[in-house]
Amino acid sequence: MKLKVLDLTRVLAGPVCSMILGDLGAEVIKVERPAVGDETRGWGPPFAGDGQSAYFLAVNRNKKSVAVDLADDRGRKLVLDLIGGADVVVDNFLHGSLERLGLDPDELLERNQSLIWCTISGFGADSARPGYDFVIQAECGWMAITGEREGAPMKLGVALADVIAGKDAAIANLAAVAGGAAGPLTIEKRRINIALADSARAALVNVAQNVLVSGADAQRWGNAHPNLVPYQLFDAADRPFVIAVGSDGQWRACARALGLPNLAEDESLRTNAGRVGRRDFVVAALAGRVKEMRAQHWIDRLQAVSVPCGLV
Repeated sequence: MKLKVLDLTRVLAGPVCSMILGDLGAEVIKVERPAVGDETRGWGPPFAGDGQSAYFLAVNRNKKSVAVDLADDRGRKLVLDLIGGADVVVDNFLHGSLERLGLDPDELLERNQSLIWCTISGFGADSARPGYDFVIQAECGWMAITGEREGAPMKLGVALADVIAGKDAAIANLAAVAGGAAGPLTIEKRRINIALADSARAALVNVAQNVLVSGADAQRWGNAHPNLVPYQLFDAADRPFVIAVGSDGQWRACARALGLPNLAEDESLRTNAGRVGRRDFVVAALAGRVKEMRAQHWIDRLQAVSVPCGLV
C-alpha cells in the first residue's frame, strides 16, 4: 500500500518530515497559500533557473503541490476531501489556527479511525509561540555550548533544530503507521505532537548528561570536545585538519604516527581521562608537531593506522 500524506506545513521542520516520507515512497500532496505559497519560495537568492529558491528546493522534493485558500469554503472542502483520502496529515499551524478554520484535528481523527495526524510546533501543542530555529537554539542551550571558549554564544551553521524535529516527526509517523498495521489505534496514539524545543533538548545528549552527572554548567569548547582528547582542529603547515581520537588504542597509534612515541608510552596519558586531565599539554604537543608538515602528510600517516581524521 502506498502511504498518502497531506502536507499542511511550511518553512523547514514540517517540509523535512514530509520530504522524508516522500523519499521513502509516500505520495505527498503539499497545500500552499495562493499566490505566495510556502514562505521559503522567496528565501533567496540563490534561485534556480525556474525561479524557485534553493532553500525551497532543498526540502520539498518528491511532492505534489496545490494552492488552496483555507479561509474559503471551496478551499476548505477540497482540503477536507484530501484529508479523507490521506493516511497521514502533517501540519505546523499555530495552536488553535486549524480549529478556527474548521479543520479540527481531533474531530477529523474521530471521523477517520485510521488517520494519523502529526503537528509540529515550536514549544509544544498548547503554546502560541512561533517556533523559529534561531530562538530554539538560544533557549535550549545550543548556543551556550557553540563557539570559541572565550567568544560569544553562536548558532550552528544549519537550522539543525528544525531538521532534527522533522526527522523525529517522520520517525513518529512511521511508528504510528507500523502500529496501526497490527490493529486499530486509539486517537491518543494517532495524534502526534512534535516540538522543536523537545527535539533540541533531546539532541544535547552527552552534553546534557554531563551537566546532570557533574552538576557543572556546560561550556563552549570551540573545535574541541568536552569529553575526549585529542578531538579537535589542528593547524598543519598549509591548512587546518581534524583529529578525532575515540579510544585509547587510537591514541597510541595517533601519537606514534605523529612521531611522538614518548606520548604514546606516557602512563599518565594512557587513558582518555588522563588525557582530558592534561588537555593543555597534549594539545600543545600535537599542535607544535603537526605545524611542521603539510596536512595531507599527517592525514596519510594517521589513516594508515586507522586514526579518524579529515581535512577541513
